[in-house]
Amino acid sequence: MKYRALIAFAAAMLVASSTASDAKLRLFGHARAVPASRALPAPYHWTQGEAPKAQRDMVAEFGKVGLAPGQYVWATSIPKQGDTRIVIDRLTQMAYVYRADKLVGAATVSTATVGRITPLGFWSVLEKRPFYRSKKYDNAPMPFMQRIDSYGIALHGGKNPGYPASHGCIRLPMKFAEKLYGLTKVGSKVVIEG
Repeated sequence: MKYRALIAFAAAMLVASSTASDAKLRLFGHARAVPASRALPAPYHWTQGEAPKAQRDMVAEFGKVGLAPGQYVWATSIPKQGDTRIVIDRLTQMAYVYRADKLVGAATVSTATVGRITPLGFWSVLEKRPFYRSKKYDNAPMPFMQRIDSYGIALHGGKNPGYPASHGCIRLPMKFAEKLYGLTKVGSKVVIEG
């Protein structure tokens, strides 16, 4: 339960700081205006600003402030040209995918549970397989696997309960994982913030 409260808090703070002029911050059921320069940032351990920007882009592109566990949104038109990059937000348990500079999809994710690590930083897709099985965790299925490090951390389809629950991988809703797999290539950039 504490994860859901933290995710809700983080999403509220991102929304509160998502406009260029004034933001509305809800405190105890009452909205009050807060200058954007004084809006509270989400409590990130590390960020380059990609995750908060991606959340603002999701509001602008899809009209969604957040998504329910296992939910995703995908654009009806995707630019034919341009690099694909993925932004993972561990704090709000969200993934965002861009083609060129356009946000084309967003989904909830499940990253590492307490005591495990989904690493922060800049990564690239090192390997892709449409179906793979974990060599470390009981031969667990990893559909639409895209590995990002030598340890075995990957993006893949899997259970998406709405809070951190993985051994370290980034679990995506299955249909989103399939669409993402079709859009990326080895070398596609991934940034993980949180």
